[in-house]
Amino acid sequence: MALIENWMPPSREHWEWVVYLFQYFPILTLIQWPISWYGMGKTSTQSRFNIPGKIAWLTMEVPGFLIVLYIMYTLPNQLGLLGLPWENKAMGGLFVIHYLYRAILCPFLAPSLSPIHPIVWLFAIIFQVTNGLSIGGYLGGHGPTSRAAWANFKSDYVAGGRMELGMMIWALGFLTNIWHDDELREIRRAAKRNAEQRAGEKGEGKGKGVDKVYMIPRNGGFEYILYPHYLCEWIEWTGFWIMGGSACVPARNFLLNEIATMLPRAVQGKQWYVERFGKEKVAGKAAIIPGIL
Repeated sequence: MALIENWMPPSREHWEWVVYLFQYFPILTLIQWPISWYGMGKTSTQSRFNIPGKIAWLTMEVPGFLIVLYIMYTLPNQLGLLGLPWENKAMGGLFVIHYLYRAILCPFLAPSLSPIHPIVWLFAIIFQVTNGLSIGGYLGGHGPTSRAAWANFKSDYVAGGRMELGMMIWALGFLTNIWHDDELREIRRAAKRNAEQRAGEKGEGKGKGVDKVYMIPRNGGFEYILYPHYLCEWIEWTGFWIMGGSACVPARNFLLNEIATMLPRAVQGKQWYVERFGKEKVAGKAAIIPGIL
């Protein structure tokens, strides 16, 4: 049963319309370059409208993978398909795994998350819904729906083994993304432990929170760039696109849109580090691409 007629799951006409428009999303991200304000994370600002960080993060990241799951469950029946090949299920599964970590585990693992402005929250939801429709529609029946159809893509990138290669690259990006995320979380975990120890010594209980504790991370990719977790996510979705092949426009759009969204944040984030810690502390570190940018 369709949740929303012709949209959830999407008809082929509506799905093609979504995919076509989504490829122009980078044009919208150009506004991030001249405007340094970004109401979340390090650049979160006080506002009466702010949404608590963990609640905002969870609710804005969840819609994408739920939509993909719903479409892959309902669309094959509407199209009269007997089932989906393993390639579709593998790509859908990896997409869901990423967002189970990103949307659900991250808020619980983080000692704290800065409040998120509702404008940022709303645009994140729009991105997730659009991307979920795009990728879900492709994997759910509007893309390849048989082993023979996938076999036609064997010439893409490498002769055979493309899915396996893409999965390995995806896993590399995913695992290193998690590792670098945890390096950032450890800064606040350590600060929280120190605050609790000092408070205990003074007989003040557990002490205050650590919502605004920042340091320059040093381990792993942080030795060379300030946003290795962004770069690792790009590697992850590059692997995802390789899995789908050059014909998988939704995977390509997702990767390019992620880059267009995250690149200006990384470049402006480096300036934030310089202003907060000084040029000497940041010297030798690029924003996101070692030795280049």
